[in-house]
Amino acid sequence: MKTLVTGSLFVLFSIVVLITTPAYADHPTASVSIPSGTSVPGCDQTNECYIPADVTVDVGGEVTWTNDDTAAHTVTSGTADTGPSDLFDSSLIVGGATYSVTLDEEGEIPYYCIVHPWMVGTITVASEHMDDGDEHSNGDHGDEHGDGDHARMMDDKMMEDVSASGMLSDGTLVEIYASEPAAGEMMEVTVKFDDSEHVNYDVIAVQGEDVILGDIGAHEHTGVGTHMTAPLGSADPVDIVVIFQGYGIDEITGPVGEEIVFASIVPEFGTIAAMILAVAIISIIAVTARSKLSLTPRI
Repeated sequence: MKTLVTGSLFVLFSIVVLITTPAYADHPTASVSIPSGTSVPGCDQTNECYIPADVTVDVGGEVTWTNDDTAAHTVTSGTADTGPSDLFDSSLIVGGATYSVTLDEEGEIPYYCIVHPWMVGTITVASEHMDDGDEHSNGDHGDEHGDGDHARMMDDKMMEDVSASGMLSDGTLVEIYASEPAAGEMMEVTVKFDDSEHVNYDVIAVQGEDVILGDIGAHEHTGVGTHMTAPLGSADPVDIVVIFQGYGIDEITGPVGEEIVFASIVPEFGTIAAMILAVAIISIIAVTARSKLSLTPRI
């Protein structure tokens, strides 16, 4: 009887997971601030040279930068290592001025300041985003810097294909959202530390024997960060390890060094739920059949 009750609860849980569906919302624009003081190194230590450093817009969406510094800066697609690409280049943006660009192709675009190459940011141009919901809050400090909008945009980026969660020893829920693994394609991995600010962490992803992601020293104001792997060698499951490195900027707190392992991240979370449901139903039928047989008098 206990086995039957446990199996029934498992089925109910599986049904709840199975019927959960994503809601989508558009993101036609994004705004980025170039904060004061970025003309000298330091902002790169906290990923605050552009705020927010990572934004998302739809295909055909517009990103606008405002220079809130007294020094002139550029917004140039590409990286300091590889040099400018041909997607956009603002030239010098003087203090108080703005620069906007419309992006028509889906993908992740890194950019930087040619004058101050430690200043880096990323734009994700995507065709679909999850509805952010209004229940997420990141505190007054986050809203002060536009980080509340950043968190909501990051929530919108979270994919429904794969999901996993774990917990730090201080009770902080850590969630992983990842796009579907596909051979030759990069995989998007979003790490979310629930109700947390100024989170420092490392994230490593491995497929088979290949290290496809190794972002060390990530810092996220709102506790939500998105990372892109190298192109995958196959559609096989991916193992992801998150190493917590503390809360804060100058003073670090929390269970530094704790690791959370998310093993065998596989495609189609909805499919997994359906499989779980099917297995659970079969188990219930089997248990019920055995229960009935046990009630039959033996001859």
